[in-house]
Order: sequence, then C-alpha cells, then structure tokens
Amino acid sequence: MPNTTPRPRAGKLAALTLSAAMMSTGLVALGPSAALATPEGGYADLVETVSPSVVYIEVETSAKPANLPDNFPFEQFQRRHGQVPGMPGMGEIPQSQPRQGLGSGFIISESGEIVTNNHVVQGADKVTVKLADGRSFTAKVVGTDKLTDLALLRVEAGEKLPAIDFGTSSSLRAGDEVFAVGNPFGLGGTVTSGIVSATSRNINSGPYDDFIQTDAAINQGNSGGPLFNSEGKVVGVNTAIYSPDGGSVGIGFAVPSDMVQRVIADLRDDGSVDRGWLGVQIRPMTPEVASVLGLEGPKGAVIENLDPNGPAAKSGLKAGDIVLSFAGTEIGELRDLTRAVADAAPKSTQDVVVLRKGAEQTIQVELGNMDASDA
Repeated sequence: MPNTTPRPRAGKLAALTLSAAMMSTGLVALGPSAALATPEGGYADLVETVSPSVVYIEVETSAKPANLPDNFPFEQFQRRHGQVPGMPGMGEIPQSQPRQGLGSGFIISESGEIVTNNHVVQGADKVTVKLADGRSFTAKVVGTDKLTDLALLRVEAGEKLPAIDFGTSSSLRAGDEVFAVGNPFGLGGTVTSGIVSATSRNINSGPYDDFIQTDAAINQGNSGGPLFNSEGKVVGVNTAIYSPDGGSVGIGFAVPSDMVQRVIADLRDDGSVDRGWLGVQIRPMTPEVASVLGLEGPKGAVIENLDPNGPAAKSGLKAGDIVLSFAGTEIGELRDLTRAVADAAPKSTQDVVVLRKGAEQTIQVELGNMDASDA
C-alpha cells in the first residue's frame, strides 16, 4: 500500500490503506435495514450477478529523477567539489525505481465510469482496468478527492459495460450482513462475507471520517472495491483496515455509499470536489464549560479562532461562540460541524445557531469555497 495511509495510533493502526504494495518493494502499508438476512442458499446467485462489474486495477509509475531537497547546499557543494549532482563527471541524479500497484474498483455506468480509491491511482502514469471477462482498458482519471480517498475513472470500451447500483448506507445497522468482492494480493474475483460491525466510525484518518466497519475479510488489494448488502447493492467502498501486521484481523472500513455518491457526482462534473468553507478553527466543549452553562453534557463546537477574511468573521461569528447547529444539523461533536459545512454548497447562505454569553443566537453565513481558500 502507498504512503497515504491514515495516521497510525500507538503502532497498531498499521497497513490502513489496502492497495497491494508496489511490487518492486513488496507489500507495504482500508427503520428497516436495507440489508436483509443471508439469501436462502447463500450469496452465490448475487455474486454471479455483481462480479462482472467489479474490476482489477493495475497502476504503473515510471522512474523519475530523485528530488534533491529544497535546501540542498548547491553553492557550498560546488565550492568543495567543483560540481553538483547531475553535472558532467558527477553521474546522473539518482533515479527512483519504476513502481506497480494493485487495487480494485467497480463499474457504476454502462458508459464506463469506475469508482476506486484515490490512494490506488495517486501519482500513476498509467492506469489499466481489467474486467472479469479478461478484457483490459487504459483508464482516464476523471478526478480524485484525497479527503475522502475516492477517485473516478473512465474507460472507453466501445460497448455498454455491466454496471451495479448503489444502495443506501444510512439505513445500515450493526449486525446487517454484507459481502465484499475485490482483488486481494492480486487474486481477482475474491469474495468474502461478514456483518456490519459498526457505523459512523472515526479512525482519525481525516476530517470526514464516517466509516462503515465490517468483519468481512478485507486485505491489501481490496482497496477501492465494493462492499455489498444482501440485495447486491453497493453500500460502501473498501478503503482501510486495522491491523498490527498488514493482514486482515476482521476490522475493515468502507466509505459509506451515501458519501460516495455525493463525491463522485461532483468529480463527474469537473474533476474536483467543491466544499463549503466557514473559516474557523474549532475545539470541543469541555465538561467544565458545559457544567458552567448548565448543560447536561458537552456538545457543540467552540470557535477558537477565525480567519479575518473568512465567511464566519464577515458574518459576525466570534471566538468563543459555541456552534449548536448548522443548516439544521445538530452539532454534537467537532466532525458533525466539519461534515455539515463541507456538504453545503459554496456561496450558499446557511443558518448557524450559536450559544453566546448564555443565550442562543441565529446568524446567517454565506459560505466560501474550501478549494479556493487557504484553509
């Protein structure tokens, strides 16, 4: 797996991203419920139906000159040695090694759109998609989003491709049965099954963590592959594992399909994701502050600092304000506000309910665009 793994904690969050590692260096370091009971007779019929839509992804990165650090002492080196790396007599600047990587993906449109992880294709010079029937196509990377680790590819097959449908991840509950199809360790077409172990899991990999946790076996190379419910609909994109040694220990994580659909729709539009920007730094409310305010417990997000030129400052929000809700979404913890702002459209006007000096106030804020800001 590439070096874009979520940050490990105490050495145990190892091998979090799941694309099989670069081959030149070996493997390194992913209401009623929509998912019903296991179909009578098992998953064989569903697997046979969905497998043609699951693809095997090969990534190639060519050798490039190794980069010298920005602070390399060129003048001092030249005074002492008369030459600097790359000059005649000094040999070539060292080359990085060509790399190859493996991952999974799935077809979401008959025209050839394919979803995978950003870390599977990041930095690739060539992306090859292999179908279950053995056909191969060179894929174009339409767009990527590092913050949710998602990517949209497109291939030109000259005919309609077998596409699969998204399910609704918000209806998933712990205990629902799921199964994964992917390319672990280059073994294409591998099927594993399990249950949803938890929903809305935060693994501290980024500001938009909202993972489905599953015990379906997920390994290196499953990255970007689909997690299905028992109706054969995609409810997640397998992205990370918790593992002390790089192998599956029954704790895998998938980006929920509701988030995937929003991000992919944005990538399809222009290759990038636009997110609302508030222009604040926030911290959690402490139990002590909650007690002083007469609240049952800590909730909301405390504004610690504001960008003086940001939307929040221009709208009248102040340091010390406690954000209780944003655009109708109650803020229980910091990531609730982060996700709510990100999901709102740039330049839209949203109601922000804050607690200021013991009294609630509603302030309207016209959001900026995160991609256009320095935040």
